[in-house]
Amino acid sequence: MTEILVLYYSRGGSVAKLARQVARGIGEVEGCSARLRSVPPVAAVTQQAAPPVPEDGAPYVEKRDLTECAGLVLGSPTRFGNMAAPLKHFIDGLGAEWASGALVGKPAAVFTSTATMHGGQESTLLSMQVPLLHHGCVIVGIPYTEPLLSSTKTGGTPYGASHVAGGEDDPTPSDDEAALARALGRRVATIARKLA
Repeated sequence: MTEILVLYYSRGGSVAKLARQVARGIGEVEGCSARLRSVPPVAAVTQQAAPPVPEDGAPYVEKRDLTECAGLVLGSPTRFGNMAAPLKHFIDGLGAEWASGALVGKPAAVFTSTATMHGGQESTLLSMQVPLLHHGCVIVGIPYTEPLLSSTKTGGTPYGASHVAGGEDDPTPSDDEAALARALGRRVATIARKLA
C-alpha cells in the first residue's frame, strides 16, 4: 500500500475539513491510502507540553511519518500570507531529515484556508512549497486540466487546494473546493505510485 502523509495545522476546522477531502482523493487511487496527522499548537511562552494525543482530530505527527510516507501534502491556515507558526515550527525542526534526504524525490503538495478570497492564499501556498523544495520534494499542483480550476468562484488554485471560510468562518469547503482538494490528493497519490 502506498501511503501519503497529509499533515496539517487547523485552528478553526477549515484546514482539517480540507485535509479530509485531500485524504479522500488519495484513497480514490488504487493501492493508496492517506495517513492524517496534525501538528500541536505553539505559544510564545510554553506553559506545558501538548498532550501526546490530541483531544480530537488527527494524531500529532512523528518524524518517522515523514520517512514512512511515499508522498506528503501539507495544510495550514493563512497567517498574513504565510503558513501558521505551528506548521512552520515543525518544519524548522526537520534538520536531520533534510540532511538525511528523508523526503528527496517524494511528491509533495500544499493546501490552505483563508477568511477572504484575497487573504493570501497563493502566497501562503508558495511559501509552504519553499521548504519542500529544500527537502528535495517533487512539487505537485493542480493543473488546468481540472475544469473546476477555471470555473470556481471560491477557493482553488494551480499552486494547491484552498478554501475561503468567509466572514462567518465557515469551515465547510464548497463543492468546488472539496472537488479540487480531492483532485490534488489523487494527483499526489498517482504520481507517488508512478515514482515507486
